[in-house]
Amino acid sequence: MPETGKIEISTNEHVDSVSVEPIKNRWYALAVLVLVFTSSHVDRQIMGILLEPIKNDLGASDTQMGFLIGLTFALFYATLGMPIAMLADRGNRRNIITWAITIWSFMTIACGYAQSFAQLALARIGVGIGEAGSSPPSHSMISDMFPLKERGTAMGIYAMGVNIGLLIAYLAGGWLSEHLGWRTTFIIVGVPGLLIALIVRFTVKEPVRGASDNTTKVAAAPPFKVVAKYMWSTKSARHVVFGSALAGFVGYGMVLWLPAFFVRSHGLSQTEVGFTLALMSGVVGGTGTFLAGKLADILGRRDPRWFTWVVAIAKLGLVPFIVMFFLIGDFTSALVIYLVPAFFGGFYLAPTFAMVQSLVKPEMRAVAAAICLFLLNIIGLGLGPQGVGILSDVLNDEYGKESLRYSLMIFSTVNIWCAFHYFMAGKTLTNDIKKASE
Repeated sequence: MPETGKIEISTNEHVDSVSVEPIKNRWYALAVLVLVFTSSHVDRQIMGILLEPIKNDLGASDTQMGFLIGLTFALFYATLGMPIAMLADRGNRRNIITWAITIWSFMTIACGYAQSFAQLALARIGVGIGEAGSSPPSHSMISDMFPLKERGTAMGIYAMGVNIGLLIAYLAGGWLSEHLGWRTTFIIVGVPGLLIALIVRFTVKEPVRGASDNTTKVAAAPPFKVVAKYMWSTKSARHVVFGSALAGFVGYGMVLWLPAFFVRSHGLSQTEVGFTLALMSGVVGGTGTFLAGKLADILGRRDPRWFTWVVAIAKLGLVPFIVMFFLIGDFTSALVIYLVPAFFGGFYLAPTFAMVQSLVKPEMRAVAAAICLFLLNIIGLGLGPQGVGILSDVLNDEYGKESLRYSLMIFSTVNIWCAFHYFMAGKTLTNDIKKASE
């Protein structure tokens, strides 16, 4: 793109012209969006490390806790994400993100004042409502700042917010909950989000739509049904979206229940659990998440199908290791085995985010991201932790406190189904990307 110029926003009725600023400070903007994503995952995943003390304090069952950490958040987060994304495809995405951070941070603080299971569930619903306005606008902004050849790397950096958030939630959450209690922990982790909201509002600029796609015309944002129909008619998009939902189904179940598993089956304290999972999910997992996007970009220059193949190979390859992890009783040996699943667990994030944005037209991107995240979070975050909790209660009579071990092991095999969809997506990926760019 030239350093200055005009982009025409065309509709069926007329063409409007808007001034275009060059894409300046895009790496700074990406860094801030990573900070936003990190904050959202600290507030979201803190429930995992606090699950056992909350359960013991409120006298809840595994099924109830699965509902609390899964559906109460996911239902509102996923459902409201789509109307907010429609607004983001038409309005200022930066401002939407600012309001989203403010809401979820206040509601995280409110969790600390909950005195009953019902009050805590309502506060978690509030967190889900706030976080619904973050990811779709962020995906859209990143795609406007980075062209396809750099998009996997950019999305890989952005997706590291998941792992950084887990690292902070586990490391700080474990120590804080053990020494200050779970209510104070909620309050402490919620406050920084209010500062991040100010940073987004006053230091990040709204990018021009389509700026990274070398296009001079960006159509007006279409209705939701048009975007949904376009994605459904695109075979690779269908497989990528459903594959990511299955990856989330396993991933969220693991992330939110592993702390309880380490406490029950290996006798770790909250601080020990936090330190262990901070290293595994934060450091090892974060490295894998970033390298997945980088690897997809490098291999994708030879053949775009590698964007889906790297995910399929990773998801299929980790299954034997994760099954062994749950079958081994010795903690040190199990932890060494878990290095492989920890590294490859988030391999799907960056390629998926990049592909969804590349398989639709620029004016559809926020809604396309919301549709992907809707299924990922309803199936993944909503049903994954809930399913693990239910199966754990079902197996309790036979396995006692080890029921959670076998519940998580059974759920981990869903990765095979996930890999199938990413392999299938590769078959039509090249042609589907071309269709979106025409």
